Amino acid sequence: MKNPHVENALKTHNLTIHYNDIPVLWDINLEVPRGKKIGILGPNGAGKSTLMKACLGLIPAAAGSIWILGHKLQSVRKKIAYVPQKESVDWDFPITVEELVLMGCYPKRGLFRRIKQSDYEAALKSLEAVGMKDYRHRQISQLSGGQQQRAFFARALMQDADIYFLDEPLAGVDHASEKIIMQVLSDLQKENKTILMIHHDLYSVEKYFDWLIVLNVRLLGSGPTKEIFSKDVLEKAYGKNFTLFDEAFKRSHGLSEGFS
Repeated sequence: MKNPHVENALKTHNLTIHYNDIPVLWDINLEVPRGKKIGILGPNGAGKSTLMKACLGLIPAAAGSIWILGHKLQSVRKKIAYVPQKESVDWDFPITVEELVLMGCYPKRGLFRRIKQSDYEAALKSLEAVGMKDYRHRQISQLSGGQQQRAFFARALMQDADIYFLDEPLAGVDHASEKIIMQVLSDLQKENKTILMIHHDLYSVEKYFDWLIVLNVRLLGSGPTKEIFSKDVLEKAYGKNFTLFDEAFKRSHGLSEGFS
């Protein structure tokens, strides 16, 4: 029997998540096609990271179902790469950049299998992709914020995944690191990889994403950026804070009107 979800990178049905009996996500129904760069938007506390962690099986759902690449998580786990928030990583852990990146081969090779020469070569290739080859022997604690994020991103590239979950990968990074990360994501998309990325900078949304998910506990919009990135949807998500952004957008672009 043909899997009805196989064309979707991500599908959720009636997904609800509670923290201490308080709903963080409520009745989320999503269908996201493969091969897209997907921005997940919403104010602080909207449930963006919660959605991502639920998809990855890191937190339980109170109700509902999740399919990734047309299957339940357990059968596609090796096809998934995840970059958590930078703040959640112990950057004082005594490990080099190269050792960090090599951890990306564990999901497919196994934790206790010997690292092969081909793994070292793949790690070097991943580091080259993010401009971190020359830092491979440096302790991760000695890196700048942008360099740390690029190193962690190189680890995700090592997994050669089909779908990438990125939790605020551009938060606190320098312009050069942001440019490199987004270029690598564009290259991955050309290989029909799917990227789901939590993002806060509304100014760059139209430049970076071709599909959006907008949340504030409930799903407020999901679809092509040109349809979802509208004043109506963003006002529902951000409330009064969006009014300030819209005014700033008009001033910075010399416009009499902001979003349509």
